[in-house]
Amino acid sequence: MVSVRLPDGSVRQFDAPVTVAQVASNISTSLAKAALAGKVDGKVVDTSFLIEKDSDIAIITDKDADGLDVIRHSTAHLLAYAVKELYPDAQVTIGPVIENGFYYDFSYKRPFTPEDLAAIEKKMQELAKKDEQVTRKVLPRDEAVAYFKSINEHYKAEIIASIPSNEDVSLYTEGSFTDLCRGPHVPSTGKLKVFKLMKLAGAYWRGDSKNEMLQRVYGTAWAKKEDQEQYLHMLEEAEKRDHRKLGKQLDLFHFQDEAPGLIFWHPKGWAIWQQVEQHMREKYRVNGYQEVKAPQILDHTLWEKTGHWGNYRENMFTTDSESRTYALKPMNCPGHIQIYNAGLHSYRDLPLRFGEFGQCHRNEPSGALHGVMRVRGFTQDDGHIFCTEAQIEAEVTAFHGQAMEVYKEFGFSNIDVKLALRPDNRIGTDEVWDAAEEALRSALRACGVEWTELPGEGAFYGPKIEYHLKDSLGRPWQVGTMQVDFFMPERLGAEYVDVDNTRKTPVMLHRAIVGSLERFIGILIENYAGAMPMWLAPVQVSILNISDAQAEYATELAAKLRKLGFRVQADLRNEKITYKIREHSVQKLPYILVIGDKERDANTVAVRARGNVDLGVMSIDALVERLQQDVAAKA
Repeated sequence: MVSVRLPDGSVRQFDAPVTVAQVASNISTSLAKAALAGKVDGKVVDTSFLIEKDSDIAIITDKDADGLDVIRHSTAHLLAYAVKELYPDAQVTIGPVIENGFYYDFSYKRPFTPEDLAAIEKKMQELAKKDEQVTRKVLPRDEAVAYFKSINEHYKAEIIASIPSNEDVSLYTEGSFTDLCRGPHVPSTGKLKVFKLMKLAGAYWRGDSKNEMLQRVYGTAWAKKEDQEQYLHMLEEAEKRDHRKLGKQLDLFHFQDEAPGLIFWHPKGWAIWQQVEQHMREKYRVNGYQEVKAPQILDHTLWEKTGHWGNYRENMFTTDSESRTYALKPMNCPGHIQIYNAGLHSYRDLPLRFGEFGQCHRNEPSGALHGVMRVRGFTQDDGHIFCTEAQIEAEVTAFHGQAMEVYKEFGFSNIDVKLALRPDNRIGTDEVWDAAEEALRSALRACGVEWTELPGEGAFYGPKIEYHLKDSLGRPWQVGTMQVDFFMPERLGAEYVDVDNTRKTPVMLHRAIVGSLERFIGILIENYAGAMPMWLAPVQVSILNISDAQAEYATELAAKLRKLGFRVQADLRNEKITYKIREHSVQKLPYILVIGDKERDANTVAVRARGNVDLGVMSIDALVERLQQDVAAKA
């Protein structure tokens, strides 16, 4: 007798061992038809999995997240099946699930082409329509190696040979194609209905540049056609919003080979930077932070004390001078501790809050660089709070309020809060970690927010709160963090005199709201598709004259608006006004002012808002009031 308990708590009993598919069929015909896999005692398995003991079971369909993973993994195998049908000499390697899809790497005598990609996708559709059963069998390792060698699949044989000899391996077969895989898979290819191959790329075998360059085929797969259409539309929108393209189009910044991973900011891009920095500087001021500035280069002995020299040296830029080795700082915290240590502190001084727009450098791999989102030189709105353990909750609670206010001001309202907990590789005792994690939980409870916990994803020196904002396309971006650190202050000798006249080590809270300013500006550009809100726009107003007769009036108006603090440009070129309007419109400016003889004589302007919205003729006073309201509203 085998008893299975379903998610609703009900129990079904069977006289003999039973498969997941049979359990689904026992529940309902419709569920049996929809079943993609099962979850038995928390493990996702095939519908053919045999349940031989009392178990908790859930039937997985395309409505479940696990079901989507099974679809994508099975579609990767369908891709390999199609490639082998079309190009029998191709060798298959690996094909994992990735975010929103999958890929599969192949070894073939020539590069695949876009035409090949179309042919492969067509063959996948044909194979899916055959609705061939997907079956699983288990072989001893050596027998599996021999099998794949016999069919000339040397990469698969190499993978299996790296598995311990006493282990069995599972193979999945659909039609004429057999592949190595842990599974699970859909019960038949007919379950795979919505997929698309996306692009081709190169990838070294086992990620080693010394090995053969393989061909990687990327694809996406979904449970429903409308979900895939929505995803493809999002990709199309993301392509339009790519900050690298907009950075060039809007003349914000550029990169060049002489400075890989470093940004050349143009006047317009630097204007956005200044708005972000000055806004965050005001947040420092009103929330009790003292702004500091630490050196860019520090002797390697300091980095030895922090542990970076032993664990992070390959990511640090170094230089030698007068027989001493220095490193460009990859982070700001050790410098802030030196500033703290320059004076004697009492418990009455705490909490002590330092803030810095500190520029850091990290030797990121060239292949990881991505516009302003991933660079080698970046600046953070970095702050460090020195406090007692009893003050942690209040400081974290206050910081949370500050962060949420800032995100709202920049136009982000959908924020996910996550708590990254102790990793396996960490320093400190469990008691200290318990206290640090509970302090963060307590602060989040006090803020009345829900959060997701991420076991094992904290820093080696302490847990952290992460702020993940979603942009206008629903894409998540991690920006702010709040980290508790009991250890670096101790390593670098930070102390304060407590109420009982004893020396104690302060707790250090690492905090940032926008994080890397470079990356945050990239997020802003993509979120707004380059059409920045009035307060962030690098040029807020363009003044266009129709003829030379209005040039003096346009120049005087530009000067007046600049004195009022607006970022203004005047285009006095001898060009047709329709040409100038079109040219300035593609720059996504909030306002374009057109001046002809009538406007000049009446001391007015014709106003166009972004999106070619004609606001009609306004007096200068009415215009200024509107501009000031837009800036103040941060809308």
